[in-house]
Formats: sequence, structure tokens, C-alpha cells
Amino acid sequence: MKIAISGVVSGMCRRMIYGETREGVEKARKAFTKKWRLRCPAVAASLKEAGDELFTFLQFPPAQWKGLHTTNALERINVKSASQNMLTMKFQFVVPCLR
Repeated sequence: MKIAISGVVSGMCRRMIYGETREGVEKARKAFTKKWRLRCPAVAASLKEAGDELFTFLQFPPAQWKGLHTTNALERINVKSASQNMLTMKFQFVVPCLR
């Protein structure tokens, strides 16, 4: 059940973040809030708390949205995490390396 819900949430988030028009993004945002406000108040509260800061890309022309999505903080975190994982994989004996 948790996996199914996770898929629904991530799909709805994708529609909010990667919408093709401002109206589409706003429509997806309202639908997300309406659906999850009662089912999972913490998720809806988190989205409300993030507010317009999460959707700052809407202030730019749609042609630039793709570039803005790839330079966000989450991407940087993912890249840093991936590079740390690669470093760990290079050393088979991690514990001696950390000493």
C-alpha cells in the first residue's frame, strides 16, 4: 500500500514541477493540495509552507524551465550523494580508510 501511495504522490509532484504551462502547474498544485489535505495533512502543510518558493521557476519563460529544474538544490544534493557513493565503492575496505 505504501508503494502505491508513494507512486501517486510522486506522479502528482511531477505534474506540479514539470508542467508545461503556468496554468497546468497551478491546476496540479491545487489538485494535489485538495487530495492530500485530509489524507496526509503533513504533506499538504509542507507544500503550503514551501509556498511560492518551490515554484519560483514560474516567474521565468517556459523555455527556461528545464534548465532551472536541473540546477535546483535537490540536483546538487543528488550529485553530491552519488559522488560520495562512488568514493565508497572505490575503497573496498571503508573502515580502514576512515581511520
